[in-house]
Parts: sequence; structure tokens; C-alpha cells
Amino acid sequence: MSFATTTQPPLAATPALVKELHVKFIQSLDSKKDELEYWMTENLRLNGIYWGVTALFLLGSPDGLVRDDVIRFVLSCHNNDDGGFGAFTGHDSHILSTLSAIQILATYGALDQLPDRAKTVQFIVSLQKPNGSFPGDKWGETDARFSYCAASALTLLGAVDAMNVDQSVKYILSCQNFDGGFGTVPGAESHGAMAFCCVGTLHILDRLHLIPDPNALGWWLSERQLPVGGLNGRPDKLEDVCYSWWVLSALAMIGRVEWINREKLVKFILQCQDSETGGIADRPGDMPDVFHTLFGIAGLSLLGYPGLEPVDPTYCMPAGLIKSLGIYRAPLPSP
Repeated sequence: MSFATTTQPPLAATPALVKELHVKFIQSLDSKKDELEYWMTENLRLNGIYWGVTALFLLGSPDGLVRDDVIRFVLSCHNNDDGGFGAFTGHDSHILSTLSAIQILATYGALDQLPDRAKTVQFIVSLQKPNGSFPGDKWGETDARFSYCAASALTLLGAVDAMNVDQSVKYILSCQNFDGGFGTVPGAESHGAMAFCCVGTLHILDRLHLIPDPNALGWWLSERQLPVGGLNGRPDKLEDVCYSWWVLSALAMIGRVEWINREKLVKFILQCQDSETGGIADRPGDMPDVFHTLFGIAGLSLLGYPGLEPVDPTYCMPAGLIKSLGIYRAPLPSP
């Protein structure tokens, strides 16, 4: 097991977090409309705005983007026909973009601007299958990510009881494997991102205590740390900054963050920064993007890095906001 110990010396030459550059990097993303990449990522636009807004709030720069402009774009992605949100104006509704829209509105204190809350709730609830699982849209692809999206979105809307909670919990528990990890669907290979989705769903639904053996899960998660300090999503894969969130948040929810080497992970994340343009990449030397920027910063926040706002490990939103909404859940006690 890769348990951290209190006798490990601090690592030298760890770079500092370049907060100001990260803020500028996020602010610059909407200025690249003359680049092909901007339009090729249209299907992720609303998710990208959530990543950027959340990162800015954690960096202590909530005014980094123009609030009214962001809200206006979010509302332009709303589909009046079904109440859901598409990833971009005119796109079909999807549960991923619907969650991002709700998260953005909640972060800005603008949930009252949701055009029809009851219709949005109905869009989400209508996707649930009899076995408790959720597809992402009307086309039917089922994935544990979508169960998390449903539980998180409905809780933020104060309507979690509208879904079949018991069936959803039963389905999520069926995604756990013999090694302690969770897969995308029952029988699928354990994956770090699915650990966050499944553990997060159980936590939101107040069923985290139903995990049969949190130590087995903690062992599998802690084994994701590689000698370089970063975490991977599966055995024999490369380290990636995004797992500083997916794996670490799951460890935080089950009260076992101390099972990884904090200092080595902090150093790895900081080495993935671009010291010229800002932004964080998947690993050192690669191009930064807003996805890895958020999850690197969120990972640092979970690790208590100074100068960052606390993040809630269950919702990946500012911890103070989650507490103010009355939906905070305490982690499992440490063993």
C-alpha cells in the first residue's frame, strides 16, 4: 500500500502556484474565436464554463468573468421543449451540460433565473431507468457519471426526492468491483473517475455508509499514486493531473486522504503549470487546458494548499456555497 507517513521529508524545489497567470489564462479562453479548436470544442462549452468559473472562485477571483455575460450564455443553452440544457446554444439537452448549467447558476447565486425549475427537474427524472441507472440523454447511453449528475443537479435544485433514490443507490453499489473500485457500469473495469462519481452519488444521497469495505476502496485509490507523485486512473496508466481530483475527492469523502503522499502530489500538480501563459496541463510539459486547470487547483485546495478557497469534495464547488445551501455532508470518519 502507498500510505503516506509523517516521517517523510518535504520535497525541495516545489514551484509556487501562479494564481494571477491562471486567472488570466481562464479569462483568455473566450478570446480565441478565430481558432478552429474553439469551435471544435463547442460540445463542451457549458462544461468548460463551469470548469473556468469554479477555478476562478477557488482562486479567490469570483469576478474574473463578467457574471451577467456568463449567466446570459447559460440561459441561451436552455431548451424550452424539455427543460434541459445543451452544451451550446441550439444543442440537444444532455444531463452533463444540465448539471454544469445548474452549478454555474448556483455558484453565481442565480438559480432563481432558471426559466422553469419544475421542467428541468422533470427532464432529469424522466431519464432514470427502472434499474435506477441514468442515461445522459434521450439516446440512452448509460454511465455512472450520469447517476452522479442527476443526484448532484437535483440536490442543488432541492428536488432530490423526485428521483428513485433507493434504486439509484442499488445500481451504484452494483458498479463496485472485487478490488474495491467502481466501474462505469456493473462489471466494468475500476476507474478513478468512476470512484468519484459513485462515491459522490452515495454521499449526496446519504448512503455512503453502505459501501461494504471503505478500506478496500481506500487501498485501491491510494494505489493510484505513482513514484512521480501524480495519480493515475487505472493500474499501469500514466499519471494525470485530473486524477488529483477524481481520486483525491473520493479519498476525502471516505476520510482517507492521508493514505497518499500529500507533498509529492502537490509538487506534481505545481510542476504541470505553464509558467508563461498560466493554466495547468495533464502532466509536465504538455499544453494547459481549462479542464486540468480546474482539477489541478481543486486537488490543491483539497490538500489545503495556502491561498485557495476550500472546495467541497462531493460537489466540486466552493465549500462555503455548499454549506450555505444546506447540502453539505461530512466525510466518513478516518479509520
